[in-house]
Amino acid sequence: MDAAVRLAAYLAAHPGIAGKVIDFDLAADNLYHFNFTASNTELDADTFSDTAKFNQWINRKLSGNNCKYGIGGYMEHRTIYARSAHFDAGDEPRRLHLGVDIWASAGTQVYSPLQGKVHSFNDNDNFGDYGPTIIIEHQLDDLKLYTLYGHLSRKSLDGLYPGKPFSKNEKIASFGQIEENGHWPPHLHFQLMFDMVGKQGDYPGVCRYSEKEIYLKNVPDPQLILRFPKAVNG
Repeated sequence: MDAAVRLAAYLAAHPGIAGKVIDFDLAADNLYHFNFTASNTELDADTFSDTAKFNQWINRKLSGNNCKYGIGGYMEHRTIYARSAHFDAGDEPRRLHLGVDIWASAGTQVYSPLQGKVHSFNDNDNFGDYGPTIIIEHQLDDLKLYTLYGHLSRKSLDGLYPGKPFSKNEKIASFGQIEENGHWPPHLHFQLMFDMVGKQGDYPGVCRYSEKEIYLKNVPDPQLILRFPKAVNG
């Protein structure tokens, strides 16, 4: 049985074990589904290459659809990564997004959905990168799971140390401002991994399309934890 199937089975056998990642009110909050593939002709290179314009575009979509949060991205082949040379190393550029992005205001609080401890953290301070990043390790019986939180505020890293414990639903961080979060419109990159393959404070959030099957084995759908309702289509 592969790890993703085991995780799904564990969560099904332990209803209620997974808590929240953000303060999402099922009764009051709508989700807007962002589409960052080539099929979205409304979002042109002039917009996504300019962070201020991109941020304005994101905010217009959220407010225009009466949505506090936007979401999207798992295994989405995205054109927007052309905005940063960070994703263009080698013969094949990285364009396949491995996590889920949650778009909301800077300062939005982030929580650990499961009991765990800090595995590692780092300020990945490159244009287009994660910026401040926290990775938490969780032990689910015999299954180890890691959750990654990227594009955080710098103050989110204050007081952290490897092994620091976090309880379910305990605040761990907040969304960062553009100037500190890798120069993106404020959002959270949330990702699951079964194996950190020796990495500390970082793990690819975007891969080459040719590597999709490799990463699928180690990076399951974050919706297993998030359990968000259906979003308003973008």
